[in-house]
Amino acid sequence: MGALSLLVRPTFFISDLHLCAERPDITRLFARFTTETAPPAESLYILGDLFEHWIGDDQLDIDPLARRVAQQLSVLAASGTRIFFMHGNRDFLIGKRFEREARLSILDDPASIIIGTAKVLLMHGDTLCTDDESYQSFRRQVRSAVWQQAILAKPIAERVALARSLRSQSDIEKSMKPDAIMDVNAGAVMEAFRRFGYPIMVHGHTHRPARHAYAVDGHNCVRWVLQDWHDAGGYLSVHKGEWRTGIVQG
Repeated sequence: MGALSLLVRPTFFISDLHLCAERPDITRLFARFTTETAPPAESLYILGDLFEHWIGDDQLDIDPLARRVAQQLSVLAASGTRIFFMHGNRDFLIGKRFEREARLSILDDPASIIIGTAKVLLMHGDTLCTDDESYQSFRRQVRSAVWQQAILAKPIAERVALARSLRSQSDIEKSMKPDAIMDVNAGAVMEAFRRFGYPIMVHGHTHRPARHAYAVDGHNCVRWVLQDWHDAGGYLSVHKGEWRTGIVQG
């Protein structure tokens, strides 16, 4: 994605909503976010894991929640908010049909943008967790075009079963790993700051919301970690150079 200059209205960032039918309270919060919180925004960036799982864009044919979320985003886009989506580790099979029906644009990970005069680096965040070698190996597998084509060729029922299996396996593996392994690697963070010209970094994935300050090669750098939507709807916004966190009120 090329650099974008966003100057007048606020920009919002969210990630790790993990929307699913089993969590109707969170889906209601998302509806409120799209109708009450986000409409003033120039742009909304969804940095991955919008859904708990995504089996392919034909999920829109069998999942009322998927259709409803696409419609809510489409309405928000029609109001004048540009919407951008970055794949997460749960919804990396979102494709062109969802992009079209939700009226959003899919971003590469990472993506560099300009907000006012600030360079901003957007990531889902999982590529920074380099200490988790088993996850990085899994990520390389499922992000390959060959693997995705093979999965998408399977019947819907088989893909649903596979998604449930992968989710269960992921939960088991996470329970057995030290917390530090599943957080970002300091060296990977430094490398990203240097590679992209010492930007402000925004990502999700780790479910450890915070603002981290760094001194990197004489540059003052900031890394924002977005809040997940496990218990509440959190977002980050920036307007006229001022960065703020917020909560969607239920």
